[in-house]
Order: sequence, then C-alpha cells, then structure tokens
Amino acid sequence: MAATFPQYFKRVFDDYQVLVQVNPDTFTGIELIVHPDGKIEKTEMEFDEEIFDDLAEDKFIHCNVLEFQLHLAKTK
Repeated sequence: MAATFPQYFKRVFDDYQVLVQVNPDTFTGIELIVHPDGKIEKTEMEFDEEIFDDLAEDKFIHCNVLEFQLHLAKTK
C-alpha cells in the first residue's frame, strides 16, 4: 500500500491566520493559530471524513508544507 502524505491548508483572517495539517488516512492532524504578536497556538485534532469539504466551505486554501513546518517549529 502506498503511503499518503498529509495535506496542508491555511486561511488568513483580519488579524491572525489558521494553518491546518490533515492526514487523509487517519483524519488526524494539527491546527496552528498564528496571532499578530507572533504567538502560535498548536492543537492536535481529530477530523471526520468531511474535513476537506468543511475546509473548502470555510474558504481555506492549500498551502505549502514548508510554511506549515516553519510555524510548527516555533511551537517547540
């Protein structure tokens, strides 16, 4: 069985942005909230099978894995 890779999404709001990593095999992932002051909140998430539809409806767009990983590294 071929390995699948996580997918990455983001949405920029007025004064913060949200980045989401979704593992399509297990519907688990990470949500990062990046605040204007540079603070980053990290939350481990469990999604349902409709996560991709939900993200599209909420106007999230695909983002680069590097962008996500750079923000994630700041949470450690």
